[in-house]
Amino acid sequence: MDIRQSDPKRIWNHIFDALNEAGVSHLELTFPPADWQSAIDAFGSAAAFKRELDSRALALTGGFILAEDWGHGTTSAQAVADALAYTDFLSETGGDVLVAGPPMRRSRHAQPPLFIDLEFLQRFADVAHAVGDQTLRRGVKLALHTEAHSSFSTRRDIDLLLSLTDPEYVFFCPDTAHIVLAGGDPVQIVADHLERVAIAHWKDATGPMPAGIEINGESIHEAHREYMCSLGDGVVDWDAWADLYTSSPAASIRLLELDAVPDPIGEMRRAVSFLEPGA
Repeated sequence: MDIRQSDPKRIWNHIFDALNEAGVSHLELTFPPADWQSAIDAFGSAAAFKRELDSRALALTGGFILAEDWGHGTTSAQAVADALAYTDFLSETGGDVLVAGPPMRRSRHAQPPLFIDLEFLQRFADVAHAVGDQTLRRGVKLALHTEAHSSFSTRRDIDLLLSLTDPEYVFFCPDTAHIVLAGGDPVQIVADHLERVAIAHWKDATGPMPAGIEINGESIHEAHREYMCSLGDGVVDWDAWADLYTSSPAASIRLLELDAVPDPIGEMRRAVSFLEPGA
């Protein structure tokens, strides 16, 4: 973050060099320091960022936004205002999906408890509808991400929230690893909602995380990493997943999400080689 403040272009040049070296053609923007605002700080404008992408033979799929306050009191107007500046940037730079990370659950012993019930998810759905309507008018689909230990992670959560949201305005971003961490089978769960997939995060995991684990701020996301692994080393049935995904609306893009690893370029190369032997 210190480098992001002093020299954001250094961060982006490092990312672009790594993607080119690994043979990756597309990317999804995420949270700081590799966020859309740092891209503007680095290159001066969305148009200049797009020219840099083009010069590197790279393209955006879209960007990730935290929607942790949706359902907790954030009004639809506030959420729309926050999302639209990001959406306008994506529209200008070629991205067409805004991936939203839903509110996290709380630990079982938390006070007050947080019940992910019909009332809570209806509030979330109302905000998602408002945001999805406005982003779609700018050519960008809002897609909900299956973050483990969130309000949108188990089969029940996914089925319920997708049932509460209009498929014409709210789309789906399944993350194979996070579905596994929450105890589900991504092939079985996504098959029921395949027509709503706008993009997916392809990632492997060694198995479900223990029930009742402490959910405490950033520590839960760090705990997830212990269960992440290279594609093919975990429990995701990649043959079945790949067959299923070819029938989805997002079949042309396979987004290989990478969490913190010691050798990111090597890990990206291994993922590409796993999916495309000989590539």
